[in-house]
Amino acid sequence: MDGKTRAIVAHFTIIGWIIALIVNNSDNQGKDEFASFYIRQMLGLLLIWLALQMFRGFLISGFSIGGSIGLPGTGIYSLFIGSVFTFLGIAMFILWVLSLVGAAGGEKKLTPFFGEYFQDWFKSL
Repeated sequence: MDGKTRAIVAHFTIIGWIIALIVNNSDNQGKDEFASFYIRQMLGLLLIWLALQMFRGFLISGFSIGGSIGLPGTGIYSLFIGSVFTFLGIAMFILWVLSLVGAAGGEKKLTPFFGEYFQDWFKSL
């Protein structure tokens, strides 16, 4: 599997990311820098997505409990939070598509806003 293919595979779920990481680290010729670039980008996006989902679940469950014990207005807050997290989910999807297009095009494109941080934080990958 060449570096471009590894970079593309890394974009498809956590399983694809793990496969790309293992193949990239077990290559006899050493790590492919292009694949490593996108493995780092995708790890960052996956961690942000996971954190958002955990935070969303925490907030929504808190408002659900509040509504079940009769606290007023909790339904409105749940609706607002659901809308905010839907917008954030769409934004994450757009960042994922931009990264996938860069990988498929053979270009190293940093993820907007976070890409430089991902490259620095995960430089050992």
